[in-house]
This record gives sequence, C-alpha cells and structure tokens, in this order.
Amino acid sequence: MKLGDLVVRKSYGGDVLFRIAALLQNTAVLRGTDYRLLADAPVGDLEQVRNPDELRGPRTARVQASESVRRMQAERAHAREGMEEEASTGQRKPYFEMPGKVLHLDGDVNYLKKSMAVYRQLRMPAEGVHCHESQMAAAVADLLPKVMPDIVVITGHDGVYKNRTDYEQLSSYKNTGNFIQAVRTARSYDKSRDSLIVVAGACQSHFEALMSAGANFASSPARIMIHALDPVYVAVRAAFTPFRETIDLPDVISHTISGMRGVGGVESLGKYRIGLPNIKPTNIVPTIPAAEFG
Repeated sequence: MKLGDLVVRKSYGGDVLFRIAALLQNTAVLRGTDYRLLADAPVGDLEQVRNPDELRGPRTARVQASESVRRMQAERAHAREGMEEEASTGQRKPYFEMPGKVLHLDGDVNYLKKSMAVYRQLRMPAEGVHCHESQMAAAVADLLPKVMPDIVVITGHDGVYKNRTDYEQLSSYKNTGNFIQAVRTARSYDKSRDSLIVVAGACQSHFEALMSAGANFASSPARIMIHALDPVYVAVRAAFTPFRETIDLPDVISHTISGMRGVGGVESLGKYRIGLPNIKPTNIVPTIPAAEFG
C-alpha cells in the first residue's frame, strides 16, 4: 500500500471507496472519493481497488453524481426556456442573467475540481480554493473581502472518531470544529443570512453546531455520509433562486443525493437577478480557476 492508492475497508464490506492520504506505521488515513468522509483503518483491513467501476457501492455513487449534475442542468434549462419564451412573446424584454457568485473552499482538491466543473457547466461565477480544513477560518477571513461572494461553501472531509457515542461533543468530530471556526469568521464579516449564504460541513458533521455558528445550510442532521456534490447542489439552487424569493427548503434538500438526513437549513433569500439591456457579447461570467491557499 502507498499514498494515493484506491482502497476499500474489508471490515465494512467495501461499501465506500477511499484514497490513502497518509500512512502512519500500520494505520492509513483515508479520504472518501465519492463521499466527504475522513477515516482511518489498519493497513491489514484494506484491499486495493484497481477498477472502481466493478464495485457496486462506488458505481452507485457515481451514477447518483451524474444524475445530480443532470438535474441541475435540466432545472437551469427549464428556467431559461421559460424566460426566453416570455421574451419572445413580449411579456419580458431581452435580459441578461446575474446568478449569485460562489466562493468554494474545499479540503479535497479532487472534489474541488469536480465542483468547479459543475459551476462552469452552469455558467456560474465561482472561485475555488483548496486548503486544509484547519486553515479554512484564515482563508475565509482573507478571501471574503477580496472575492465578495454571495455564497460561501465551506466543506471537505469530516467524520466521527471511532468508539465515540456522544454526538453532542465537538471533540467527537474530526473537522467540525474547523468548519465552525470558518463559519463564525464568515459571520463576523457579514452577519446577515440573506446577505451572505453559508453552506458548511461534510460527512457526519455536527449539524446543530454549524447552524448555531451561522450557517444557512449544513450537514449532517442524522450524522450520515454526504455525497461530494451535495454542497454544490445547494449552492447552485441558492445562486439561481430569485433574490425576492425564499429558497425552497424542502425541494432543495430532498433533491440532494443525501436527502434530509444528510443536509438541512433555514429559510434564506436567493441570489439570482436579471438585468437589462441584454448587451452583447454573451452574458456568461468566466469562472475563476481553483487555487491553493497557504
């Protein structure tokens, strides 16, 4: 076994695909490839995977991810068609779109690349930054005044430590404390949940603590694993909900891959606006490439 190898845990029936992030004597630190889960396991419990598509669990996760992206694209296409029809019949003048701008901080560089690809496909203005979860509070403090986003996503990997049964104690979580500090930093910059939308957390994160810190949406109410694209889906829906409307909580959360056991939130106004006139060239706002912090 070496760093970067794809593996599953034999004791868990190979349900989740991981990549080895570190090797500490006979223990491996693992980061989920489809779920935002941080785990560790004895090296002897690991089985190397050469073809992930042969495994049912990882294959299902990839299918769910593809369906989630298709759903986002279909929702945007449907909304755009409706507005274009209104413009063609004279009910609405030609317009340009201004979706909410996203600052996405991710503890996993591969997840960040996947997330940025979705933002680009949907023609959303977004800036992505890769940094360790422990650096996120400092990154938020540095980047918010520079990027001036409407939505900030604070995510990466998390998990409950083995043999911990007290889910109320933050010490039971691997990165929830880091996410909380980042959320608090964001709220010290902008206290209004309608002015700055904060999406925070990863697998098994302490949902209630993240919400109390100031998040609009967070994981994970039932302390379950969440899919890598769940925070992205929430950010997309926030970015394309009109600024006079409240984001449809039941609809947004139920359409994440993890559902209401994995993601929750509070009423928040959307960030989407339209403008006139529709000046050429195109209204597409380039997505800023992902970067490293620190």
